[in-house]
Amino acid sequence: MTDLSLRQLNRTLLVRQMLVERVELTPFELVRHLVAVQGQEPNWPYVGLWARLDGFRHDHLAALLRDRKLVRSTMIRRTVHLADAQDFRWLRPTVRPIVHAALQTPYYRDEIEGIDLDELAAAGRELLSGREMSRAELGKLLAERFPDRHTRRLAESVEVMVPVVHGPDTGAWGAWRNRSVTINMAEEWIGAPMAQSQPETLILRYLAAFGPASVADVQAWAGVTKLAGVMDGLRPRLRIFRDDLGKELFDLPDAPLVDAKLEVPVRFLPAFDNALLGHKDRRRVISDEDRARIAKVASAGVPMYLVDGFVHGRWSLDGDTVRIQPWHPLSAADEYAVRAEARHLLDFIAPGTNGNVTIAA
Repeated sequence: MTDLSLRQLNRTLLVRQMLVERVELTPFELVRHLVAVQGQEPNWPYVGLWARLDGFRHDHLAALLRDRKLVRSTMIRRTVHLADAQDFRWLRPTVRPIVHAALQTPYYRDEIEGIDLDELAAAGRELLSGREMSRAELGKLLAERFPDRHTRRLAESVEVMVPVVHGPDTGAWGAWRNRSVTINMAEEWIGAPMAQSQPETLILRYLAAFGPASVADVQAWAGVTKLAGVMDGLRPRLRIFRDDLGKELFDLPDAPLVDAKLEVPVRFLPAFDNALLGHKDRRRVISDEDRARIAKVASAGVPMYLVDGFVHGRWSLDGDTVRIQPWHPLSAADEYAVRAEARHLLDFIAPGTNGNVTIAA
C-alpha cells in the first residue's frame, strides 16, 4: 500500500470536485460526475455549480430541471439532492434503507402509528397518478382516507415510501429557503420504471468524485450501511492506499492522484456542499476543530470558504452584502483573494447591484 498525506488527499479531492479550475463541462455532465448535488434549499445548488463551472448561468440548471434531465428528490443521506434522471432510477432504490428508516423516527412514527403503510403508499400512488400537486394538497386528500392525522406528515410519509420527484419550480433560482414543494410520481416524470439497487455502481461512481476513500466514507456520504462486503467484492478492481492514520482507502485504478504542492484558489462553497460532507473523516477539507465550531448549527447548513484548499471560515449573505467570518488569520494576499472571489460571487447572486464584502475582525 502507498501512504497518502492529508494534503495530497485534499488536492486530489479538489481536482475531482472541479474546485481547482472552473471547468467547461456542461451542468448536466458535472452533476452526473458528482453523482448527486445537494439541493436541500433551492438556491444552494446554483452556487455549488457556479463554484465549479466556467460561464455558468442560473437558467442552465433551471432548464435541466424543466426538461426532466435532472430531478430533485430525497436521495443520499435521506436529504434532497439533484441527480441525472437516469441515475435516480438506480440511486433511490440503492439508498432505500436510509430513506425508509425515517418512518421509525418519532417525527413520523407518532403520526402514522396504526396505519397500514402499504395502504397509505397505495393511496398516495393513486392520488398522484397522472398529476402534480403540492404536499399540502396531497396531505388533505390523504386525510380524507386517514382522518385525524397530521396532513403534512401523511404526505411526507408517502414521499418516503414512494419514489417521487419535485416539480421544476421547486428547484428554480430565487429562494434561500424552501418554497411550496410540488411532487410527481418519479416513474411518470422520468418516463421509465425504477431500477434495481446497484451498490457496486454507487461505490464506483462515488470513488470517481470523492476517492480515495474508506468504506466508512462511502457509507457516511450515502447514508447506507453494510457496504464493506460490496467493497471487498470490488477489491481486485481497485487500488488500495493508506491515509496518515493507517486507514485503508480505496480508489479507481485510473483516477488521478494530485501533487500535495499544487497551488489552489480561494473557493466559496454553498451550505450542504458534498465536498464538505462527502466523507466520514472530513479532515481532508476541514479540521476537526473547525468542524466542532459549527456542530450545533450544521443541520441548518453552513456556507464555508476555502483558503489553500481547506475550510478557513464561513460566509453569509445579508441582502447584497457577503459577510465573511474567518476562523484563522488572513495574510494580505489571502484577504485580497477572498475579497475578489466574494465579489465574483456577488456578481452571480445579485448581478447589477453595488454589493459589499465585509470581513469580521
